[in-house]
Amino acid sequence: MAAGEEEGAAARTESESEAAVEELRSFKDLGVTDVLCEACDQLGWKVPTKIQVEAIPVALQGRDVIGLAETGSGKTGAFALPILQALLETPQRLFALVLTPTRELAFQISEQFEALGSSIGVQTTVIVGGIDTMSQSLALAKKPHVIIATPGRLVDHLENTKGFNLRALKFLVMDEADRILNMDFETEVDKILKVIPRDRKTFLFSATMTKKVQKLQRAALKNPVKCAVSSKYQTVEKLQQYYIFIPSKFKDSYLVYILNELAGNSFMIFCSTCNNTQRTALLLRNLGFTAIPLHGQMSQNKRLGSLNKFKAKARSILLATDVASRGLDIPHVDVVINFDIPTHSKDYIHRVGRTARAGRSGKSITFVTQYDVELFQRIEHLIGKKLPAFPMQEEEVMMLTERVAEAQRIARMELREQGEKKRSRNDNDDDTEEAIGVRNKVAGGKKKKRKAF
Repeated sequence: MAAGEEEGAAARTESESEAAVEELRSFKDLGVTDVLCEACDQLGWKVPTKIQVEAIPVALQGRDVIGLAETGSGKTGAFALPILQALLETPQRLFALVLTPTRELAFQISEQFEALGSSIGVQTTVIVGGIDTMSQSLALAKKPHVIIATPGRLVDHLENTKGFNLRALKFLVMDEADRILNMDFETEVDKILKVIPRDRKTFLFSATMTKKVQKLQRAALKNPVKCAVSSKYQTVEKLQQYYIFIPSKFKDSYLVYILNELAGNSFMIFCSTCNNTQRTALLLRNLGFTAIPLHGQMSQNKRLGSLNKFKAKARSILLATDVASRGLDIPHVDVVINFDIPTHSKDYIHRVGRTARAGRSGKSITFVTQYDVELFQRIEHLIGKKLPAFPMQEEEVMMLTERVAEAQRIARMELREQGEKKRSRNDNDDDTEEAIGVRNKVAGGKKKKRKAF
C-alpha cells in the first residue's frame, strides 16, 4: 500500500471507539449471525470488547483490517467470528490460515476456533514445530477449514509435503505480527505470501506498530481499515502494580515470602532464562509448593502438559520464560511476579497482561535488585506511572534464608542430574539413530497412521 493510501486508511479515535461500545451491546448488533452469537454466549462472551466492536463490522464488509490492541483485548474473537461467518456463507476446505509466533498461542487459537465453530462442524489443524511432521501431513491431507501455524513449520510443509498447497485460500490472519517479525520469521512470511492467492482477505493484528509491521502491511494488505483501540502502552486499570527493591542474593527468600503471604492465589512467575526457570521450579517444589516450569528447552508435550495442569488448577504456580508472556489466555491468574526484570520494557506490559484480564482484578510484583534500577525506571517511564513498594516484613524474610539455602542446594543437585541424564540420552540417541530410523520406517508409519485417523 502506498504512503498516501496508508494515511487514508480509516482509523477511529479512542473516544469514538468508546461511544461505539456504548451503542453496541451485543454481537448481533455487530452483524454476527445467530448461530455464532449463541456460540459466543456459551463461551461467556456477553458483550463485545473494544477491538471486536471496531474490527468485526469492517471485516464482515469484506475489508482488510489492521487491528492494534493491547494483550488480552479479545483479538482472537475479532478475526475468528468474521472468518467463521464467511465460511458459513461459502463452505470450503483450506479456507483460512492463521500465522502466530508461538506454539502455545497456536493451540489456544485453535481451541477458540473449535469452541466458536463447534455447532457448524469447523475442522482446524495446528501446524507447529516440536511435533511429528508425518502426522501433520496426514492432517493436512484431510483439508481442514482453518490452519493455525507457526511460519517456519508451515513453510516446511509447503516445500516438502506432496499435494499440499494454499492456492484456494480465502483468509490470511497474522496474529501478534510484531512478535512474528521480531522472531526473524520475515523470510518465511515472504515465502508464504508468494504462494497464497492475491485475491484474499487479510487481517493483521499487532500490539505495536513497528517499522517492520508497517512494511508488512504495505506488502500484504489492500486499502485496509485501521482499528486502533490503544495507541499508547498501558496496563489495565484493575491491575495493582508493585515493586520490591531487594539485594540480589536474597531473591529466592523474598519469592518464598511473597508466595506464603499471598497463599491461596494462582501465580505466574517470569524468569529470564530456561535454566533459571527450571532451577526456581525445583527450589519451590523442594519447599512444598505446587510449581511447574514452562520454557523453550522442554519438549512440546511437556510444555502443553504444564500449561494444561495450570489451566486446570492442578498446580497453583507456573514458572515461565517470555514464551508465555503474550497471547496466552489463562483466566484465573491472580498474581504475576517478575522474578527477573524484563530487558525490554514492552515485555513488562505483556507479562503483567497475564492477570487482570476481561475485567477482573489482579496484582503484579516486580523484583528490582541493585543491578536492575535503570531497567525499572524505563518501565515506569513507558507506563507513565510510579509504582508503589509492596509492603514487606524484612525480618520475616530473613527467617526463611536457612530453609531456602537448603532447598537451593538440593535444586542445584537435581538440575545437575537432569543435565547428565539429558547428555547420556543424547549420546545413546547418536549411537542408535540409524537403527531407530530403519525400525521407524518399517513399524512406525503404520502406528502413526492409525493414531492420526
